[in-house]
Amino acid sequence: MTDNKTIDGTAREIREPAAPARRAIPRRTWVVGALAAPLVMGAIGLSLAQGTTFQPTPVEPVAIQALVPSGATGVKGTVTEIFGNKFVVQDPTGRALVETGRAGEDGKLVARGESVTVQGRFETGFLHASVLTHGDGRKVVLGPAGGPPMGSLDWAKDRIGLGPTLDLPALTASVQAAGYSDVRVTGRGPRHLDVAAKDQDGREHQLHVGFDGQVRELPARERPPV
Repeated sequence: MTDNKTIDGTAREIREPAAPARRAIPRRTWVVGALAAPLVMGAIGLSLAQGTTFQPTPVEPVAIQALVPSGATGVKGTVTEIFGNKFVVQDPTGRALVETGRAGEDGKLVARGESVTVQGRFETGFLHASVLTHGDGRKVVLGPAGGPPMGSLDWAKDRIGLGPTLDLPALTASVQAAGYSDVRVTGRGPRHLDVAAKDQDGREHQLHVGFDGQVRELPARERPPV
């Protein structure tokens, strides 16, 4: 038995499915994208090639017995005890409890018996460390880097030299012209510096110093976190 099947050989036009309409991209988007791409790529390269972590103004260590509340002070001594992200440093005049934040949570930032120099903010009985220098000279900067938020366009501009100009001598002069002395930079924001300085009576104040030279005193509730 044979099955006879007829195949229809009539030619038919096969139409391609219609391509979806392209959405027009505003010209402004192209401009912003063209600016952001090289900035971000350049920022990545520069951030890998050079350290961009903010470093506070160095201060001379004082005797532990002489510690008073301050936005920028330091001590030098020997590590005697370690408690997670805190450790005790001792010199011939006394002992101080140092808090190191997240960087010291594993308890391995320092070693018992090691000689260290610690700089930071002394408040409520704690020295909140911002810079730790080991006996062999190794320096560790603790806490946030400061400046614009990482990944933002301002951050990218800052890393390749297109951000706001930071003229430290001129800003220091602005603080001194406002009646302060012993000027110590303790932190940096997107467009300002956090500064510790003393008034004419020797009392210490925390200041917000804009890159435009404007100086204002910070009430306790506005002071940078430690």
